[in-house]
Amino acid sequence: MTTLLEMRGITKTFPGVKALDNVDLRVEQGEIHAIVGENGAGKSTLMKVLSGVYPAGTYDGEIIYEGQTAAFNDISDSEKHGIIIIHQELALVPLLSVAENLFLGNEVATRGVINWPKMYQMTDELLTKVGLNEAASTTIGSMGVGKQQLVEIAKALAKDVKLLILDEPTAALQENDSQKLLDLLLELKAQGITSILISHKLNEISQVADRITVIRDGATVSTLDCRAEKISEAHIIRDMVGRDMSHRYPARESNIGKPLLEIKNWNVWHPEHKDRQLIRDVNFTVNEGEIIGIAGLMGSGRTELAMSIFGKSYGRNITGEALLKGQPVDLSSVDKAIAAGLAYCTEDRKELGLILEETIVRNITLANLAGVSKGGVINAAEEQKVAEKYRKAMNIRTPSVHQNVVNLSGGNQQKVVLSKWLYANPQVLILDEPTRGIDVGAKFEIYEIMNELASEGRGVVMISSEMPELLGMCDRIYVMNEGELVAELSASEASQERIMSFIVTE
Repeated sequence: MTTLLEMRGITKTFPGVKALDNVDLRVEQGEIHAIVGENGAGKSTLMKVLSGVYPAGTYDGEIIYEGQTAAFNDISDSEKHGIIIIHQELALVPLLSVAENLFLGNEVATRGVINWPKMYQMTDELLTKVGLNEAASTTIGSMGVGKQQLVEIAKALAKDVKLLILDEPTAALQENDSQKLLDLLLELKAQGITSILISHKLNEISQVADRITVIRDGATVSTLDCRAEKISEAHIIRDMVGRDMSHRYPARESNIGKPLLEIKNWNVWHPEHKDRQLIRDVNFTVNEGEIIGIAGLMGSGRTELAMSIFGKSYGRNITGEALLKGQPVDLSSVDKAIAAGLAYCTEDRKELGLILEETIVRNITLANLAGVSKGGVINAAEEQKVAEKYRKAMNIRTPSVHQNVVNLSGGNQQKVVLSKWLYANPQVLILDEPTRGIDVGAKFEIYEIMNELASEGRGVVMISSEMPELLGMCDRIYVMNEGELVAELSASEASQERIMSFIVTE
């Protein structure tokens, strides 16, 4: 095979931390090359070096691309050579059409005048290539996340891509959309396009990757050839985390007590569309010491239910009754919900869970400022003491608690969100997609935190699109479909097939 890319001895240092330490990577022409590692291992940093986000001169080492030494100074520089990176956060403008997004900054124009018929024709051809039948004039904001990912790939094809880099492309996708994207990668491979795939979903990597490079703590650990032999997930995990993880889910002895939180006849209407009811007559109970799961497809109403319970932070005309330890409780505002003992870990940690440009210290104490203040004045020493406590307890990898959270990896950001709510001392913790986009090692640590909370007699509600983790962690699972709870299954009754049967037959 011809070598398309070589990265030799790449070292990248930020203040107080060495993100990459002498990393080597070799990618062959026409292969799908996966890069895996724990959060903070350096995967995204390596790709930012390659694509010019971190320009030549800001790192040590050498990039050889198509047989020539390369020194990219920005993204447009690398794109001229056919290297296109698609980040986990999609770079699309919701209010513009598909055609306008595909050719934004790369317009089909003569003397500054856009040739709309030609641009629409080219858009139709590109959408056909990625398996979409939407009109070129369709507004991006009206499309689902899965289709938006395919539009991003079409955008790359419009730039004559040779090397396509995808950073966690299926993190926010349902199983069907994920499969479409993986099938498309295989089609692109057949057309001679090389791909680098960063993902924590090892089953997907095993399905499409030709070779896998494992990075741990900023250094290359191994490169595994999937074409020579079948590489087990256990082997990949061992290289990623430096230890065996024969049990993905920590063992726990259930000690379930009395009802803790009861939700009765809960109804929620859409905040803008007055005739659309999102949640219909929902009833569920969380007991002391219990982890319950809520399964369902994206759009089934899981997040809307959680947010409406947490201080009516989503929806309107919310009706129903909430009881905490058998007594009616006021959940009419977020402040009152927190005071009552509820906490909600959002699925969107970057937009809703954290203040990215603030420090770890400030984020951790945000939901319980009363705990670090007196007379309305924050005690900085006490605030730091609290942050250091959670940094140690949660194993947050950072050189300092005064680091801005925007500089942390996804897994460590999630630990900061959890720390914030644990410091608020909740009786019931609602976790919405708590392990999305984070590696198996960090997932295990979050599972252990959930078990510890349950062992203390608290209640945990886990919303997840990953059915194996619901089955591995929960005492009971509610199944949600189109705004209703359509089934309740004990751990012994539940299986992926049984859960799906309730979703597809309703």
